[in-house]
Amino acid sequence: MTGHKVVHVIDDDAAVRDAVGLLLSTEGYKVHAYPSAPAFLKTAPAQREGCVVTDVRMPEMNGIELIAKMREDKLSMPVIVLTAHADVPLAVEAMKLGAVDLLEKPFEDEALLAAVDAALERRSAEETRSRESLVFKNRLASLTRRENEILAGLLKGLSNKVIAHDLGISIRTAEVHRANIMAKMRAGNLAELVKMALAANGPSGTDSE
Repeated sequence: MTGHKVVHVIDDDAAVRDAVGLLLSTEGYKVHAYPSAPAFLKTAPAQREGCVVTDVRMPEMNGIELIAKMREDKLSMPVIVLTAHADVPLAVEAMKLGAVDLLEKPFEDEALLAAVDAALERRSAEETRSRESLVFKNRLASLTRRENEILAGLLKGLSNKVIAHDLGISIRTAEVHRANIMAKMRAGNLAELVKMALAANGPSGTDSE
């Protein structure tokens, strides 16, 4: 699980990098520090773990451009933005682009630790969800064409009787198929089955089905 304790700190101010790095290291985080956004992006493909703490105003590439570039490159690490008081409009822009948190300098140590904790927690929950989604997808893939037709009926809230009538099969056959679906999906009841079927399609329909 150590991968989830990784934090990438990006700031062109060496004093801030050192201070933030020291604070996080003391708390047991593994810290990678970078003097600029391009320096981070150069190693990013190999560093897909953890979260990012970045200053919003930097030469070469600012925090906003970094978040936009990460989205473009499909780097899904949560980003916490550090901002000076004068940079509030930039910070708002960062939040719109998907930054998960915003801290104004000078910030309390506790505030940074809480933000990093929450970002990593969120990352971990997302990974768990996508793993579950894959498991349910694989179970769905094991259903036969007929079972899929019956599942479609069940998801519409139709009874075995109506499904059987629509498909031109006996109620008994529909019940057998339904039991097979529940067994293959490992669902204890209809509510669980519905949740699994929805989860298999991913939270944002990112599938290219």
